[in-house]
Amino acid sequence: MSPHLAVENLSKSYGGVQAVRDVSFTLARGEILALIGPNGAGKSTCFNMLNGQIASDSGRIRIDGRDTTGLRPAAMSRFGIGRTFQITATFASMTVRENVQVALLSHHGLAYRVFGVAGRAHSGEADGLLDLVGMRGAADRPCGELAYGDLKRLELAVALANAPTLLFMDEPTAGMAPGERTELMRLTARIARERGIGVLFTEHDMDVVFEHADRVMVLARGEIIAVGRPDEVRQDARVQATYLGQGLVYSGRPRDASPA
Repeated sequence: MSPHLAVENLSKSYGGVQAVRDVSFTLARGEILALIGPNGAGKSTCFNMLNGQIASDSGRIRIDGRDTTGLRPAAMSRFGIGRTFQITATFASMTVRENVQVALLSHHGLAYRVFGVAGRAHSGEADGLLDLVGMRGAADRPCGELAYGDLKRLELAVALANAPTLLFMDEPTAGMAPGERTELMRLTARIARERGIGVLFTEHDMDVVFEHADRVMVLARGEIIAVGRPDEVRQDARVQATYLGQGLVYSGRPRDASPA
């Protein structure tokens, strides 16, 4: 079976600095792939090229065999791409339900009518997504009143409104308490596997990475230095050397890939 996402020799330079060099990898439907590396490794550049926010200098990005290289984010979304960001972006004055409705209106090509119909359009579909992420009880609350962990769940519901087959998550657990991190990633993994969504996420918390990723990809100085199962990557000598020779900071808790 061909991969859902195939990245071939992706590269990007800024002046004389090679931010990303010949990055190649694949991602299957329902697979959780973590992209990690020290600061300055090129993770953000790689991530933004995949999402269409910046153009690559060379290389190819294919989704189900279709070339999406060079497409902008709006066009990429039509190929089933969803994204969450390190800093949540919601409409604070709107209710939780309305935020999801706005995303659904955009998905259905009705974004220009948002302010006229958001009060009633796709409300049932929005409630279904809120149920999925455990936020149905807060549907009528303004987003400005939500705790940070709940905002992260809402952001996931907003991303799912696009009915993605690929989900790019930029440090999804940043700023969350340890228990909330585990809860969010278990939820994400369960939804991804049930719906056949490939997930690529960046993360600094190694517990999150090694407990929830099916595979881990390590970037250093713009190049991939390791890809494999979490236990393989954690023992890799080049990976340990990249992390200051001390190995990865990881609590060693058993990996739990079972659904929440």
